[in-house]
Amino acid sequence: MPGSGALDATVLIATYNRAALLDETLQWLARMRVSPALAWEVIVVDNNSTDRTREVVERHRGGFPVGLRYVFEERQGRSSALNTGIAHARGRVLAFTDDDVRVQDGWLDAACKPLLRGDPAVGYSGGPVRPIWGAPPPAWLDLTRGDLWGTIAIQDHGSATMSYEEARRVPLGANMAVRRDVFDAAGLFRADLGRAAGRFVMGQEVPEWLLRVRKAGFTGVYVPVMEVHHHIPASRLTKQYFRRWWFGKGVSRATLERLQPVTELGVDLTRTPHILGVPRYMYGSLLRDLWGLVRETGARRPAAAFRHEMMLMFFAGYFAARWRERRAGTQPARHSSGVREAAQRTSNTVTTGR
Repeated sequence: MPGSGALDATVLIATYNRAALLDETLQWLARMRVSPALAWEVIVVDNNSTDRTREVVERHRGGFPVGLRYVFEERQGRSSALNTGIAHARGRVLAFTDDDVRVQDGWLDAACKPLLRGDPAVGYSGGPVRPIWGAPPPAWLDLTRGDLWGTIAIQDHGSATMSYEEARRVPLGANMAVRRDVFDAAGLFRADLGRAAGRFVMGQEVPEWLLRVRKAGFTGVYVPVMEVHHHIPASRLTKQYFRRWWFGKGVSRATLERLQPVTELGVDLTRTPHILGVPRYMYGSLLRDLWGLVRETGARRPAAAFRHEMMLMFFAGYFAARWRERRAGTQPARHSSGVREAAQRTSNTVTTGR
């Protein structure tokens, strides 16, 4: 599919039961200012929605400024949906965003420029994800530092272009672009590490994939003008949501490190002392966060106290995952992935478009 009528870029959106928000996202994409020299398309991958998702896409198709295609993927999970979208895309650059964002003018040009006209070793780009608040941010959420921002998918690394590798950062899946040959070299997203309803293992598909990307010799660049704005519903601005998210992140990180024992910081966990399956250095962090929670609570600094509490939830999730693995005798999973493999698995998809 990518071979027939190749384009400069494909915008990929995976969606599940958010037709109203998707409608708004497509409106912003349709009126986004793009260089006339850039040939692009949009693919919406419907991941088993039961609402009006297909109807929304079909309604936009007639007046859309570029090709707009609908793809259906029945295997539940964001990674499966994105992998199917990659297999159908015709762009040299694949620009990923979510079904609840407002892309800003120049977003696609900014995403593509370092990948199409820059250093060929630069294989991916990312940019700021700014909040559209569904309710006033609570006092316990510290907006002066980014420790907890990933919980609600916002990101801001400043106004200067930087290397993700040098800064030891990763882009968010809501605002990331990748040159197609990077997927050819490093493979696709792992379906068992992406977000899916009803499980704790979530949101580790990008960090795991980036480990493979970097092993393949590619780097990434943060582009400040590659900007999107992201809806944050009031339901996510609760302590209960944050606690569940950070526990789930601990579970997810334990799963990822079982599969990829060399971390993004270069720590080889096979050579690191462990206690009950948990790296020994994490117990030091546990004690520091326990003391930090007590200290900041006593000093009546709710945002600082809550930050330590979330680190404790992360440890709890990590420990719980390791404890279950020990009881079940779980072994590291083996996997393989690639663009060609995904293309061969798309017989269960339905596509429409022009």
